Amino acid sequence: MTGSKYIEERIKAPKASGPALIPFITAGYPNAEDFKQTLFEISKKADVIEIGVPFSDPMADGVTIQRSSHMAIENGVTLKWIFNQLKEINLDTPIVLMSYLNPLYVFGMEELTKASLESGVDGFIVPDLPIEESKELNDRLSEAGLALIQLVTPATPKDRIEMITNQSSGFIYAVTIKGVTGGEDALSADVTDYLKQVQEIAKIPVCAGFGIREKSDVEMLANHVDGIIVGSAIVETIEQGNSPTEFLDQLKN
Repeated sequence: MTGSKYIEERIKAPKASGPALIPFITAGYPNAEDFKQTLFEISKKADVIEIGVPFSDPMADGVTIQRSSHMAIENGVTLKWIFNQLKEINLDTPIVLMSYLNPLYVFGMEELTKASLESGVDGFIVPDLPIEESKELNDRLSEAGLALIQLVTPATPKDRIEMITNQSSGFIYAVTIKGVTGGEDALSADVTDYLKQVQEIAKIPVCAGFGIREKSDVEMLANHVDGIIVGSAIVETIEQGNSPTEFLDQLKN
């Protein structure tokens, strides 16, 4: 099984032991040579892996992921390079690429679905693609069985949450804080009310991301979502030369 249904299946599978774990890493950071090995190690702990496609203006990302993105570009990482690397490693874990829109269009829509299917990519998150402009990409990915994972935030009105969830597949990305990734703000107590609302509306799994750094964050959200996305904290762990798998263990155990 591949694509959006595979993502859903893997997120739902670990429910008895807590929410699914979805770590994020920037492709080719801190160096391109270790990318496949890092992916392989993380796959032992992950239910789904989110891979960031480096971009020169990552507006939804905080300092940590911006820094990793810029260095990955300096390391020569491109979308084509990522697809080629994934072909070589052939992971069983579902793979989601987080990419801004420009690299996808430069790559070409027809080639995008072909390369995704050949390399084992199951879906995409495109943070700068408004729902009103997503039909072309969504239709193309859907035809190939691939997911387009849309984002909602605490500021998203209920009627818009309904529209976004109806046009999403794989899972809903529920942003837990205002601002960019990797912020220092703690999760607010009322975030669980917002997540409950999203859960009631969505027909597919709901996964929370942004601002999740510690086991206490996971514990706070565990009963309100199907999955937890951890990004900046993982990138910082790798950056510091520490084990990302040990960090992931600490989050859930």
